[in-house]
Amino acid sequence: MNSLTEPFHGIIPPLVTPLTGRDQLDHDGLERLIEHTIDGGVHGLFILGSTGEAPSLSYRLRRELIDCVCRQVCNRIPVLVGITDTAFVESVALAQHSAEAGADAVVLTTPYYFPAGQTELISYVRNITPELPLPLMLYNMPQLTKVWFEIESLKQVADLDGIVGLKDSSGDMTYFEEAAKLKKIRPDWSVMIGPEAKLPEAMQLGGNGAVAGGANVLPRMFVECYEAKLANDNMKLAELHDHIIDFQRIYEIGKYASKYIKATKCCLSLMGICNDFMAEPFHSFRTPQRLQVAEILNQLDVPVTQS
Repeated sequence: MNSLTEPFHGIIPPLVTPLTGRDQLDHDGLERLIEHTIDGGVHGLFILGSTGEAPSLSYRLRRELIDCVCRQVCNRIPVLVGITDTAFVESVALAQHSAEAGADAVVLTTPYYFPAGQTELISYVRNITPELPLPLMLYNMPQLTKVWFEIESLKQVADLDGIVGLKDSSGDMTYFEEAAKLKKIRPDWSVMIGPEAKLPEAMQLGGNGAVAGGANVLPRMFVECYEAKLANDNMKLAELHDHIIDFQRIYEIGKYASKYIKATKCCLSLMGICNDFMAEPFHSFRTPQRLQVAEILNQLDVPVTQS
């Protein structure tokens, strides 16, 4: 495990999980994807998040993925592992495996299926944090879990040294601004935005960067956007942000929450990086949708090597 000497920052892709079958990891594709993102200058990798289809994967495959990623990354950049589960003990067990594999932090959103009240959620975080062998980043994902980490609740757990920040995927920038203000209490916290197109606004509000799904596909573009904002290069920032907005059109193809994962995997498949096989019950994009994605990539001058 790397020692955490500064808050997580920059561009951290929530890595897709390349698959070749229902419970089979695409090892070659995973290797190419990791090197593709690291070559693009990303500042970390987040595995087993929503984009990584974590809730659809077996515990066996999750552990295999953790081992493979940590072994290949080999401390070049931080590795964060999603441990969210409906069962407390399974989250702890996955965190322990992550620590043994050499990961740097774990990420936890609110337990899904049974919505918890805020008092229960505070108690849950207070109970689980001391059990975790790695630093913890909380993950606000109300669209999928039905529950927010309310700002007041975050204040209530800010005294826990094991917590190192928040990833917010709500898209509510008023909430994000309030979350970023918590760094007055915990200057060591990282506050990262989920919706990637909001990266410049999030940084303006005090955020540390983005957990950007599009950085699976175009890592360099997102890294350069982050760097342009840091350097106050407004002209370059505007140009890069326009490209990011153009790229967002891939997420308008298809239906339901799974369309974001399908579109990302479709891009990577078209680029020859990894398979676009989806964990059940989802299907990968069919030919008409693939052609739409390919056209968007072509317009962005992204080489498409597969049909």
